[in-house]
Amino acid sequence: MSHDHAHGHEHRRDGRVRPLAITLGLVLAYMGLEVVGGILSGSLALLADAGHMLSDAGALGITLFAMRLAGRTPTARRTFGYHRAEILAALANGATLIAVAVLIAIEAYGRLREPAPVAAGLMLWVALGGLAVNGLGLWILRGSRGGGLNEHGAWLHVLTDALGSVQVIVAAGLIWAFGWSWIDPIVSVLIAALVVYSAWSLLGGSVAVLMESAPGDVDVDALHQALLSLPGVIGVHDLHVWTITSGLTAMSAHIEVAEKVEQQVVLTAARQMLSSQFAVHHSTIQLDRHDECELLEHGPS
Repeated sequence: MSHDHAHGHEHRRDGRVRPLAITLGLVLAYMGLEVVGGILSGSLALLADAGHMLSDAGALGITLFAMRLAGRTPTARRTFGYHRAEILAALANGATLIAVAVLIAIEAYGRLREPAPVAAGLMLWVALGGLAVNGLGLWILRGSRGGGLNEHGAWLHVLTDALGSVQVIVAAGLIWAFGWSWIDPIVSVLIAALVVYSAWSLLGGSVAVLMESAPGDVDVDALHQALLSLPGVIGVHDLHVWTITSGLTAMSAHIEVAEKVEQQVVLTAARQMLSSQFAVHHSTIQLDRHDECELLEHGPS
């Protein structure tokens, strides 16, 4: 049996902590200003954007906590370590986004029935500041977009909040120009829709990892055929491919080899192929000789 572990995963995570921490500080600072601005201006859309910023802060905080937890050394009870903490945090992020969207939609319904006056000027200036902060956050987190599921979730939080700020700016302009107070709750509903859209893929990806589905970027049939094509390999069975955490794919398989084949040669070839062609760096391979397999199947003669 052979084990091939990815020990560099924790080191790649360390360089992503600082951008998340800086963005968390920016979000917390401006969130308070948006709450004050929303109350003073009477804008539900601005308060909705502040609520989304609160979910951003929670998402970033959970992400930072999970990244540190995932870096802890594996134990005898948790042999894979704490990598799944990141996935659980990503699931919590997605659920938080959905909850925020529902609350925004409920409040918007009440405002549509009874429109309230809005101070469009204050609303506009606060929203412009929010857009600037979110834009800065997106720039700081630009490397996280292609990172792990949890980091990508944090990036999505900031992106949807930036889009929400744009909508608030448009609404403030319309209220200022035409007095359309009803546009404020309409924009709130649009922000809620953006929140749900950003959460959907995050929830789906998290559930797929927890259900140990094969990662979308790995063609399991092609991997099976690649193993079968290795010199000396007769059969492959009990093949499993799953994700431990984002960027860390695992595989296990039983490989049946010809009687006179050197096992170490097959193991080395299999590990190199898995790493180079499928980016699978954590594999557990059980080699079975063809004669031993026949003996197990048919019993002693």
